[in-house]
Amino acid sequence: MTDQYAVIGNPIAHSKSPMIHEAFARQTGQDMRYERILASLDGFEATIRELIKQGYKGVNVTVPFKFEAFVLADARTARAMDAGAANTLIFNEQGIVADNTDGAGIVRDIEKNLQLPLAGKRVLLLGAGGAAEGVLHPILACKPSLLTIVNRSMDKALAMVKKAEATKALSVTTLSGCEFNDLPGQEFDVVINATSAGLTDTALPIPNTIFAKGCLAYDMMYGRETPFMQQARTNGAIVADGLGMLIEQAAEAFYVWRGVRPETKPVIEMVSAL
Repeated sequence: MTDQYAVIGNPIAHSKSPMIHEAFARQTGQDMRYERILASLDGFEATIRELIKQGYKGVNVTVPFKFEAFVLADARTARAMDAGAANTLIFNEQGIVADNTDGAGIVRDIEKNLQLPLAGKRVLLLGAGGAAEGVLHPILACKPSLLTIVNRSMDKALAMVKKAEATKALSVTTLSGCEFNDLPGQEFDVVINATSAGLTDTALPIPNTIFAKGCLAYDMMYGRETPFMQQARTNGAIVADGLGMLIEQAAEAFYVWRGVRPETKPVIEMVSAL
């Protein structure tokens, strides 16, 4: 029988995940079906239980259910524990297993597709919400020389720092949190926008001087030119959106489910051409 998977969110109609996973399945010869499922805001757990009853093998989880997915799980991978959220669920003999592939996705996109090693780089992470939490530990594992988290609320940035410092992975990385008004005078090699400001075309209060020569400005949003991207491009940065991250995190989830790692380059090219 064809194995069934889905992506669950609210809203969900915009999701490109079915197209991406169908391309992976064709490429690797996997017998599987993947669909979008809209869950009501108070109906996530009921939806998951029903899918398990129907024999689904796993799901991807998107806004606003990533924290709920983490809590619902019977078991959690180290990546999910680090993020405190789950974007991938596996249904197996352990029950519901939570994983988080977002961090692996962004690291693979930056280091493999954009060919920029993060080791030794000065990294600025904009935002301290769930998107930032999901990528912090995998970026730290790449050993940047420093990583600064900036957020409108200093408390949230410092809470992320404190949580990360509880691990032993920071021996060569200077990790700190600050507010936006602390940024003047600082320069970074990689600036990652993990805020949702681009959804409302809101400019972030960042000075033009944060973009070092040859800086990569990476917006986790995709499918639109955000004010952050415009500002970075005007100031000479190399600019990338989050489409590569979307496809790479999907490939990681596909590998978790199927044990086969698909080639992402042709899928990135396919989706970019749409």
